[in-house]
Amino acid sequence: MTLNLCVLTPNRIVWDSEVKEIILSTNSGQVGVLPNHAPIATAVDIGILRIRLKDQWLTMALMGGFARIGNNEITVLVNDAEKGSDIDPKEALQTLEIAEANLRKAEGKRQIIEANLALRRARTRVEAVNAIS
Repeated sequence: MTLNLCVLTPNRIVWDSEVKEIILSTNSGQVGVLPNHAPIATAVDIGILRIRLKDQWLTMALMGGFARIGNNEITVLVNDAEKGSDIDPKEALQTLEIAEANLRKAEGKRQIIEANLALRRARTRVEAVNAIS
């Protein structure tokens, strides 16, 4: 049995294909989904989506949103998503270094919150690349 996974951003369809299993980062932790999973709707955190196709695992960096699971269909609506294989490792590391520097020099609540979010996004992109290496 398989699941139909559809990952959507406001601008494009990132993934629309059958998968064997996924592991999704939610606001309350990671959720593994196999065929015939109980129906749920959940908030998606900034984090990694792991996708199993037969014996191969792929990764995708997700930038927060929502997911609906039911009837062996998973719809993930996120602000942004990138397949791990599409991310340039050097650029991801450079972005992470910049995000860390920006957090160190952030002043005031708003700057600190924005810098922390940028850092989480940058770490997620690096993790997506490293998971496939």
